[in-house]
Amino acid sequence: MTFTGLLIRIGIALVFLIGGWWAARLGESLIERSLNRLKVDAMLVRFASSLARWGILTLIIVSALGAIGITTYSFAAVLGAAGLAIGLSLQGILQSLAAGVLILVQRPFKVGDFVRAGGETGTVVEVGMFTTLLNTPDNRRIIVQNKTVFGGNIENLTFHPRRRADIAVGVSYDADIDETRATLIEAAAAVAAMEGALEDPAPMVVLDGFGDSSVNWQVRVWANTADLLGVKQALVRQIKIALDAKAIGIPYPQMDVHLPAKVVEGDEAA
Repeated sequence: MTFTGLLIRIGIALVFLIGGWWAARLGESLIERSLNRLKVDAMLVRFASSLARWGILTLIIVSALGAIGITTYSFAAVLGAAGLAIGLSLQGILQSLAAGVLILVQRPFKVGDFVRAGGETGTVVEVGMFTTLLNTPDNRRIIVQNKTVFGGNIENLTFHPRRRADIAVGVSYDADIDETRATLIEAAAAVAAMEGALEDPAPMVVLDGFGDSSVNWQVRVWANTADLLGVKQALVRQIKIALDAKAIGIPYPQMDVHLPAKVVEGDEAA
């Protein structure tokens, strides 16, 4: 092959690559618009369009190599010889790709859900081929590999339309049990009547056990999921106001230290 011929082939390969990059972006855009018109789930739209873009780019790269003079058989032979090394180096990427497919099939969450996954908490923005994008409550963008998301526990905090607000409270051992229960029930009922909270199921007060310095209770009120944080804040406030009104103390952690008599007598002698 002459030098001029080589240059021509390289030029053709560059045209393939430039045109292929444009075609990949166009294909991604067309698929995304088509699926959106069909009202396909946003998570599936992003995954399918991203998969199409990378598929087109792969074909274009193979075509560009063919234009230079590398036959497909030679290319396949090279890939086969380097298959083991490539497989090991891309193991994590392939795991993320497989996990992304499983997320789409099993659908543990969808775009817009608030989740705990992969050690992170946030609102799902996108599930791509290899990563899941989350926005945190303080407006940070977290990018988590799909294999990390699918490899651990996934908690979908907004899956159900209603959730329960549980508030733990400890009161003094000197407080009357029945009076304390009645006070906490009154506080819970007042919050359950507020906007965003639910009166059915009815609020509940549970005697939880004995702590080191307090008798422990659980106050539970149901709420619409979107209003859960506000209901929790209102419940904490109402519990404190109700306990203060009945002079029921919330003790600080304390420890009783008992010294042997011999030690005390020795200190006095000194």
